[in-house]
Amino acid sequence: MRYLSTRGKAPVLSFDEALLTGLARDGGLYLPESWPSFSPQEIRALAGKPYAEVAYAVIKPFVGDCIADADLRRILTETYGVFGHRAVAPLKQLDERTWLMELFHGPTLAFKDYALQLVGHLFDHVLRQRGERVTVIGATSGDTGSAAIEACRDRDQVDIFMLHPKGRTSEVQRRQMTTILSSNVHNIAVEGTFDDCQDQVKAMFNDIGFRDAMNLSAVNSINWARIMAQIVYYFVAAVALGAPDRAIAFAVPTGNFGNIYAAYAAGRMGLPVSQLIVGSNSNDILTRFFNSGTMEMAPVNPTISPSMDIQVSSNFERLLFDVLDRDGDKVSATLTGFRETGRFDVTAEQLQRLRRLFDCHRLSDEETMAEIAARLQTSGELLDPHSAIGTAAAAAALRDDVAVVVALACAHPAKFPDAVEKASGVRPQLPARLADLYEREERCTVLPNDLSALQGYISGNRPPADAPSSDTSASSVRGAA
Repeated sequence: MRYLSTRGKAPVLSFDEALLTGLARDGGLYLPESWPSFSPQEIRALAGKPYAEVAYAVIKPFVGDCIADADLRRILTETYGVFGHRAVAPLKQLDERTWLMELFHGPTLAFKDYALQLVGHLFDHVLRQRGERVTVIGATSGDTGSAAIEACRDRDQVDIFMLHPKGRTSEVQRRQMTTILSSNVHNIAVEGTFDDCQDQVKAMFNDIGFRDAMNLSAVNSINWARIMAQIVYYFVAAVALGAPDRAIAFAVPTGNFGNIYAAYAAGRMGLPVSQLIVGSNSNDILTRFFNSGTMEMAPVNPTISPSMDIQVSSNFERLLFDVLDRDGDKVSATLTGFRETGRFDVTAEQLQRLRRLFDCHRLSDEETMAEIAARLQTSGELLDPHSAIGTAAAAAALRDDVAVVVALACAHPAKFPDAVEKASGVRPQLPARLADLYEREERCTVLPNDLSALQGYISGNRPPADAPSSDTSASSVRGAA
């Protein structure tokens, strides 16, 4: 399997090269040259298999010969063997047509763990084989940061610098990042929004001299391996509910578009995905796009679902690549114009094609809190604000001819205790392994939204390329986390 950039000018890479590169050198995002194809018989054969075995079947075509089969199986077994539920991504039925997929049983209680725990293992394996060290730089609106740090902490070949918008994450989200005191972990609170953080990360990658000097890599959803890992749980859910003999819809609370893009990718691979429902908060750039065909930036509004407080959905570029018939020059021109003017349009025919699969629904904070309260009363499920947007979007936008929809529960309610308590009257408690989170020491550096300041900090805090590896007891530290 080879990987090409959505903007058409960067070198075509192998899987391990795409993994370590993250953002393409032309500013685009990597995608496989062609989609693996699963027949109905192959999909049917996944029924009843453990999560790690389904993951191997889905991921192996993307990895090809870059990782030996035995090593890939071992990595997947180690990755998902530490999750807090034996099913890894369990399903619960909420009503006649709606199921909830719980994606918060990983170390940091959010869906990002399902990809980032795997990416951490893949980085370790590939970098050891190459004898290299990388500097991982990422931006987070809340959950990606803690999941990425947990995946990269104490890794011998990795230093990680994570940017988050100062004061715009929940306290639990912030503390899950800033209380990791490993020497290879650096938290940066940027005086700005998530979009500012994301723009600075892209600017650092586009500064080729800095990129090469620091040997930059990315774990944000701009990294193809993140999307690849997320495809797995769509296969798991669909097969459990009758695929390939029954089509399935998914409702996904969506900010940066990576999670729902993974569902789209699963459909391209042969999974019978009948409908994809985009759930938005008041930062509704995606809902406005799917309703009008116009992608137009607006100011970011802080909400009770902060991981979705985004107005530039980076992963939409991967879908746009298909909308524009895989023409990298058109993608580049469209997104360059978007940065200059704050908007772009697709044609009526292109929007019609998208609407055959995609629907959307927007919720205000008040509507989100009402959904939390209603779901607790009708089904006994206590949802976080992001998951509530998913279930409400499923109820509002599910098509009459679709028999089953899976709404994604993307975070544990205890990650957003104030909002959940205000909505439901119930204060969710952290799992025992995180019970002392509020007492742990924090370490974080506040920096302005300024590229030179950020680059100077990273240059000054990254060890030399020939620095010795971290303590050999790191694996036991990770295992106890």
